[in-house]
Amino acid sequence: VPEMRKFNYMVHNFTENKEEISYTFQMTNHNIYSIFKISPLGTFELLTWNPKSLKWNSLLSLPKEDCDLYSRCGPYSYCEAKKTHQTCNCIIGFEPKVPRAWKKNNWNHGCVRKASPRCEDLFIILSKMKLPDTTTAVVDKRIGLKECMNKCVNDCNCTAYANADIRNGGSGCVIWSGELVDIRNIKVG
Repeated sequence: VPEMRKFNYMVHNFTENKEEISYTFQMTNHNIYSIFKISPLGTFELLTWNPKSLKWNSLLSLPKEDCDLYSRCGPYSYCEAKKTHQTCNCIIGFEPKVPRAWKKNNWNHGCVRKASPRCEDLFIILSKMKLPDTTTAVVDKRIGLKECMNKCVNDCNCTAYANADIRNGGSGCVIWSGELVDIRNIKVG
C-alpha cells in the first residue's frame, strides 16, 4: 500500500508466491499501537491508539475512491471517477441488467448484452481502462496482440483479449471467457 510508506515507524512485508499472498507490518516504535482493519467489503483502515483521548485515530482509509472497490459496477460495465463523484457506465452493446436500480445509482447488478452473442460478433476497443479481473483469464506471454486477437476470434466463448504487458508497445496475451468485472477508466495526467 504506497500510502503507508509515510509511516516511518512501521516495517512492511508483502509476500506473494505460489503458496501464499500475505501482508504483515511491525512497529519499530513500541510506544505506538496500531491495528490494520480489513472489512468484508474490501476497505482498509489503519488505526493508531491515542493514549490521551483513549481512542483509536484513523490515519489512513482505503480505497479513497469508490471506483477502487472490487467490481463496483458489476459485470460488463466500468467505473468512471469524476471530480465530484463516481459513476458506472455499460460497455457499448450492453445495457443495465436492472434499469430501475441503475437509475438509483445501485450498479451492483451490472449490465447485460442488448442482443444475444453470435460467434461472428466483433470486439470493441476500450482504451485507458484497467483490465478486468483476471482470476479466470488465460495468459500466454509468448504471443503478441495480433495472435491473441486471432485466438479470441476463433473461440466463441472469448469475451475479451488484451496485451499482458503494455510496456514497450505491448507483449503477451490475456484472454477472458465469461463475465468481465472490475473494470474502471484510468485517469491520465
